[in-house]
Amino acid sequence: MSAAAPLVFITGASSGIGQALAARYAAAGWRLALVARRTEVVEAWARGQGWSGDRWRVYAADVQVIDSIVAAGQRCIAEQGLPDVVIANAGISVGIDTAEREDLDVLRETLATNNIGLAATFHPFLKAMRERRRGTLVGIASVAAIRGLPGHGAYCASKAGVVAYCESLRGECRGSGVQVVTVVPGYIATPLTAGNRYPMPFLMQPEVFADRAFRAIEAGTSYRVIPWQMGVVAKLMRVLPNWLFDRLLAGRGRKQRRTA
Repeated sequence: MSAAAPLVFITGASSGIGQALAARYAAAGWRLALVARRTEVVEAWARGQGWSGDRWRVYAADVQVIDSIVAAGQRCIAEQGLPDVVIANAGISVGIDTAEREDLDVLRETLATNNIGLAATFHPFLKAMRERRRGTLVGIASVAAIRGLPGHGAYCASKAGVVAYCESLRGECRGSGVQVVTVVPGYIATPLTAGNRYPMPFLMQPEVFADRAFRAIEAGTSYRVIPWQMGVVAKLMRVLPNWLFDRLLAGRGRKQRRTA
């Protein structure tokens, strides 16, 4: 693999969306910088793909710890060069009940991973991308950002924060050559959704999602809901009056709490 091949940096690469995105970029001839806490899982998976060793590297990091993910980004630059695309995909989803003290810790952990971890993922690359006047930063949000769902307060708040943060960053990067893309998945069949106790309309396989996300990122689309049907549903939910929205969600299953 030529060092001139483009490089993508992906967090949360040990399973689900992150792993599917890695496979899609590899299929397009990109070099991979893969980040996970469980590096042995990612390394075993990458070796199983039959890729040559110069196509990929794995970096250990916990995105909840700012210095950990920043150091991973710095190692990537030192070992593989400045990425062309950085995808902040790592995230967690756990149900909470604000009446329970331990769930406040879950809320803090969720925000640390899904929001601060996202910003810390971008941090090592942003200045250098601006100097190069080229690069793409991708935030993985969720349709859960559109409206708050009972029992999903931590996840909905964090993903709404991803959308707002990326929109702010996009404005800050305007004219610099750096693109900011927000990808908004609907229900994707991953370990994150496997335990959901409620219907998941338009459930999509991660490989199909990854292909559509790849194309949206390549096109420099600023905001894309995948699949598009969930985008329609999300827009309808957004305009519903509160009384009707609350009635529709009455009795809906809630995300499982960590201690439940």
